[in-house]
Amino acid sequence: MDVDGIKRKIEERLNSLGYRLYSLKYLRDKKGNTLEIIVDRDENINLDDIVSVSDNLSTLLDEIDDNDETPYTLDVSSLGAEKPIEISRLDKYVGKYVNLHLSHPYKGENILEGTISSYDKESNTITLTYKIKTRVVNATIKISDIDRARLAIKF
Repeated sequence: MDVDGIKRKIEERLNSLGYRLYSLKYLRDKKGNTLEIIVDRDENINLDDIVSVSDNLSTLLDEIDDNDETPYTLDVSSLGAEKPIEISRLDKYVGKYVNLHLSHPYKGENILEGTISSYDKESNTITLTYKIKTRVVNATIKISDIDRARLAIKF
């Protein structure tokens, strides 16, 4: 299978469906070959979304004539409930519960978990609402102080 040749077509199809290609791998082992595709988008992705994308990509791959008779399994998945977030896309996650790892501690804390309540483009900051025991606290954090970010599950 010419993975590089079909990658562009898969990216185009995913973009038209509102998704981004996170990774594409063609794996070969004793059990068989697998085309593993991981997709992402700013909104949550549920099982119905994965089924729809998988069906759509399966149809696309059937249309592509790569003269490869080798059978393979198509495996489409998402990054999951606690997916990493690109720092440059934090503005898309206002209202979402996130885990932030800070390069410069905020009040002695390197890791904060809470809801992004606002994004200020002018000052390039976010406001994170989180709890300390029973008290609700708002923290204004510079985007440049965030090392890593991911979605988090609120318990």
